[in-house]
Amino acid sequence: MGHYVDLHSHFLPGLDDGAGDLETGMRMVQALSALGFSDLYATPHQRAGMFMPTRTDIDAAFRQVKQQAQELARAGGVELKLGLAAENFWDDVFHDRLRQGQQPSYDGGPAFLFEVNPQLMPAGIENELFQMRVRGQLPVMAHPERYVAIQSEIATAERIGRSAALLIDLGAIDGAHGRVEMKTARRLVLDGLVHAAASDAHSPEDQGSVASGMAWIRKQRGAAVLDQLLDENPRRILAGELPEPPPA
Repeated sequence: MGHYVDLHSHFLPGLDDGAGDLETGMRMVQALSALGFSDLYATPHQRAGMFMPTRTDIDAAFRQVKQQAQELARAGGVELKLGLAAENFWDDVFHDRLRQGQQPSYDGGPAFLFEVNPQLMPAGIENELFQMRVRGQLPVMAHPERYVAIQSEIATAERIGRSAALLIDLGAIDGAHGRVEMKTARRLVLDGLVHAAASDAHSPEDQGSVASGMAWIRKQRGAAVLDQLLDENPRRILAGELPEPPPA
């Protein structure tokens, strides 16, 4: 039985650069379930001027996929739970929502996913993240391995990780997003700086690189660390807790 939790995936159809239709979205759900994921969180992009699906459209797509996923689980005798969040871009829309306490979060809880411009880490971000934690929120940074500030100085990840959970892409470990991203992702895992890992799947074909990333963690760090990054720590994050990353 699967027990892993995927905190970052784009399987909702027709909303962003993920699944283009319901059939593709369901193939993604099946692919991730086959890898051992029992809890899948949809995280459609929320980025001004690029991907800004409305809450109405997001909810409609989520209901559609959830209904078919439940039928799939019953037919296959597997455990499958779908949850909803968003991948919030660090922009004015996100900060306006933060001020109003309306930023999209995991199932409406304290934890929420965010990303920044890969080329430019926002000024003062470490203090802003700390203030979020003081308010009882838990920011979760998507794919830290993509950010130049972290690629060039790994200590940046350690500082950010004091207030935000660092959520690495499994495919990046396999080289799916580039050589520099792969080297950074692997170092974050080996140095004990990453709190959790996720698929960040955009298509059914991502299953291969996600599986390879999982296999690399298992080989380099052991099955217990893989379980911590994909099961124990994601569940703590959903509860609003900043977990300890697996030590180096």
